[in-house]
Amino acid sequence: MAAPDVSSDGALRRLARAGRTVGAVALLQATLPVNLALVGAARLRPSRPPVPPDPRRRTVLVSGGKMTKALALARHFHAAGHRVVMVETARYRWTGHRFSRAVDAFHVVPDTSSPDYADALLRVVKEEGVDVYVPVCSPAASLPDAEAGALLSGHCEVVHLDAGDLCQVDDKQAFSAMAAGLGLPVPETHRITDPQQVLDFDFAATGLTYVLKSIPYDPVRRLDLTPLPRPTPAETETFVRSLPISEDHPWILQELLVGTEYCTHGTVRDGRLQVYVCCASSPWQLTYEQVDKPQIREWVERFVAAGGWTGQLSFDFIEGADGVARAIECNPRTHSAITLLHDHPGVSAAYLDDDAPLVEPPLGGRPTYWLHHELWQSLRHPRTAPGRLRTVRRGVDAVLDRDDPLPFLALHHVHVPSLLLGNLRRGRPWQKVDLNIGKLVEPGGD
Repeated sequence: MAAPDVSSDGALRRLARAGRTVGAVALLQATLPVNLALVGAARLRPSRPPVPPDPRRRTVLVSGGKMTKALALARHFHAAGHRVVMVETARYRWTGHRFSRAVDAFHVVPDTSSPDYADALLRVVKEEGVDVYVPVCSPAASLPDAEAGALLSGHCEVVHLDAGDLCQVDDKQAFSAMAAGLGLPVPETHRITDPQQVLDFDFAATGLTYVLKSIPYDPVRRLDLTPLPRPTPAETETFVRSLPISEDHPWILQELLVGTEYCTHGTVRDGRLQVYVCCASSPWQLTYEQVDKPQIREWVERFVAAGGWTGQLSFDFIEGADGVARAIECNPRTHSAITLLHDHPGVSAAYLDDDAPLVEPPLGGRPTYWLHHELWQSLRHPRTAPGRLRTVRRGVDAVLDRDDPLPFLALHHVHVPSLLLGNLRRGRPWQKVDLNIGKLVEPGGD
């Protein structure tokens, strides 16, 4: 049978993509009665007592408004009596979080890749009288926010690393070298800028298995942990040459660690850890629960103290069979695990004040989840349904709040549908709806 011509194949793919998008929108809207019932039930619970106004009330600017962690921080600052200004880019202007009662003002700013981004933030800072800027960055926004911080620092405090420090810890090879220099456990790591470096690598000499990881954030390939070397040299070469490795797009060849993965969030001021969260982790994780890993906490405290930074730093670790936890990368931005601090009254002070007491989620506290993610995964993978149901019964939805229910409704019935319909109009493919970070995962996305 003759193969279909390219144009017919392309039309079929576009039609299938459109059908999948329309189906996703319809499925979301079908949940409206359930979501209204959930909001109604949440509203029946007693509200939290009002917080007296803070005599040192500050105006706090929070970026990344589409992400749950931005909403979580806005709620903490609001609960402590501060005024909250939220910003997001035009594509995500219908984020449900802008309707939160914790958000006093909302502004649309240019994309972080725009040369006007920093000036737009500065205009918001001046118009709103912002005292503190807390960036909630996507991977692609970390550096633009650090560069903007240099412009904003004369007008407000910026809780973010400067551009030089950020580039160092965000570069997986430079980070690994820095940690090793401090005597902290990390896997063997090599910088790769040409596929030939991998083909020339003497795998037999080390006897170890490795993986290739892009240093610039790659939302799709970051899940590819193909072990190297492959069974034959030809297979290794085919795989390596399929990757966009170059001087401008460096990768690392990193020892593949086998064990249990953990993630952490840290908020630091002048090198002092003031917010700390540690959870078991997985690539597509959307459930968080605090675990007690003193070795990891000590690792984090030593590393951030050596840098003396103010900002937010998240780390990924793998604890091997030898009991040693090795850090595999640092992400200098807010981690979604911070949602575990949903009921903690000290988060705002830990972000804004020097020498505030360390804030941690309680061990044995309620895990956080995203309800519709758990329901969808239960349908896709029925064997996981009992475990997911147990999580829902003992945990708390990361977005639904009895005193602030609108963001939950708007996320599922305004925000995500607006993104799906936007992709439908533009014919853009998408791979996954990520309710946590409020975006569609797309090839080449941020």
